[in-house]
Amino acid sequence: MKHTVLSLLLALSVSASAANPYLGRWALTIPGGGAGWLGVEEKDGKLSSSVLWGGGSVVPTAGTKLDGDKLIVTREQKNKEGKVTTETITAIAEGDVLKLTTVKHNPAGKQMGEPAAFTGKRIADIPAKPNLSKVKFGEQIQLLNGKDLTGWRLLKEGADNGWSVVDGILQNRVTKEKGKHFGNLRTDAEFEDFNLKTEVRTQEGSNSGIYLRGIYEVQIMESFGKPLDSHHMGALYSRITPSVNAEKPVGEWQTLDITLVDRHLTVILNGKTIIDNQPVLGCTGGAITSDEFKPGPIYLQGDHTNVDYRNMLLRPVVK
Repeated sequence: MKHTVLSLLLALSVSASAANPYLGRWALTIPGGGAGWLGVEEKDGKLSSSVLWGGGSVVPTAGTKLDGDKLIVTREQKNKEGKVTTETITAIAEGDVLKLTTVKHNPAGKQMGEPAAFTGKRIADIPAKPNLSKVKFGEQIQLLNGKDLTGWRLLKEGADNGWSVVDGILQNRVTKEKGKHFGNLRTDAEFEDFNLKTEVRTQEGSNSGIYLRGIYEVQIMESFGKPLDSHHMGALYSRITPSVNAEKPVGEWQTLDITLVDRHLTVILNGKTIIDNQPVLGCTGGAITSDEFKPGPIYLQGDHTNVDYRNMLLRPVVK
């Protein structure tokens, strides 16, 4: 009887998946080549979805439905006057690949531009939580030499460079001027899984981030005294909220100990574990790619505000 029940449940699960091939998580390459993400769920017979569109946060969509063999997802954006622009995304699944188009309509219902085509790929299931006590790490690599920017370069050529090394400290200094677009800084080297230790010092209003493999942003923010939030210091931006507040006041050096293994993240801030070996469901806003299975750089967000870093040590996972 037990085996019969298990077989029936498995059959129902397979049947539901076959009936709706869109359920799950999808890595998107959005129009223009940016990184995006789509998650589709079904609960009590009702579909819902969330989306990441280039920058910003993972947000719920306004509507999700099946139309024959197509998935229709609706996004809405309000302007300052509260008027809504509607974007309709249509997806067709071909195995583990999505072929999508998007078209926008202004608040008056008039189409804005031509439909744009883009693609998606199903994200493989996240593996079991790794036993970090058994993970082997290689020799440590000093990413900051304390003298200059050797081993680093701007993520985008031609951007204004606010990065420099002063008294052994990597600092970013930006000015809010029209036409100024300050750049993010990345390592020349690329990595897979690793442990990363560093120190960071926030400035007044600091908003930066450390991108792991160029895909996942651990938030750096001056958020001392503020409530727990997935956009505050040490969070995986818009995805994982820290379990406890561990920030120090602005201007004090803070320690970060970050481990990324098998798409699971651990963050220790100032000696307190605030994210404990938690699964990462997809890329975060500002990722250079939505492909979670390729090596990538460490990159530091520099296009927002001032911030300081020092003593950045990385130990790669040894397979």
